[in-house]
Order: sequence, then C-alpha cells, then structure tokens
Amino acid sequence: MKDVETTIGKLIDNQKVAFIASVDEARFPNMKAMLPPRRREGIRIFYFTTNTSSMRVRQFLKDNRSCIYFCDRRFFRGVMLRGTMEVLTDSRHKELIWHDGDTLYYKEGVTDPDYCVLKFTATDGRYYSSFKSENFTVE
Repeated sequence: MKDVETTIGKLIDNQKVAFIASVDEARFPNMKAMLPPRRREGIRIFYFTTNTSSMRVRQFLKDNRSCIYFCDRRFFRGVMLRGTMEVLTDSRHKELIWHDGDTLYYKEGVTDPDYCVLKFTATDGRYYSSFKSENFTVE
C-alpha cells in the first residue's frame, strides 16, 4: 500500500457502521456495531459517543485493550485497528463531538451524565483488499 493513511482514511470515512471490540471479565472479545466515529485524527485517534451506563464502558474501564473494524462491503475490503480505548467524561471532549440531534439519545443534552466519549488510540492494524492482507504500524 503506497499511502496507508489516505487509503484507510477514505475507507473509514465512507462507512456508516464501525465495529468496536472490548474484552470481558472472562477475557473473551466482545464485538459491537456502532455509529461511525464522530471525529478522527488521521488513523490514530478516533472519537465515538456512547452511554456511560453501557456494558462496553464498564469493560473498557477494567481493560482498555480494544480494536475497531471498518468494512467496505461493496469492494470487499476492510481494516482492523488495534489499540486502547479511553472513557472520557470531561466537558471539553463531550462538547467536541456533540451534535444537535444527540438529545434523542441523551435527554439532558451535552451535560447528561449518561453521555460519554470513547477515545480510541491505534497502535497498529491490518488492511485487507484484493485478496491480500497487510499489517502496518500506526505512527
């Protein structure tokens, strides 16, 4: 792959679903489909919204290892990024990715205690396209 960040960034930006994995108490992976990231910084940092009361948040607070996956079904290609997930509840990050329509999920608005931000930081990944897979490091 010539320009990893551009190729993977375009794939991610065109998806309507992101898959996020956490590790449960028995050390098994747990996968969940979520809305795509609200913001990304290259292919290293990703921000998602979720409920503070969710099972996923409890799992990330105990074990922050995670991976995220994006799949382009049309061209049968995908990317998995491995790294860590932080649970952020500070107002700066909550306001950073807040959208007006979010009151549908968080009735009290941006200050709703059940609204938090998941910040994923990638360390490495694996890209699949054209019947080939390629590992890469995220800088």
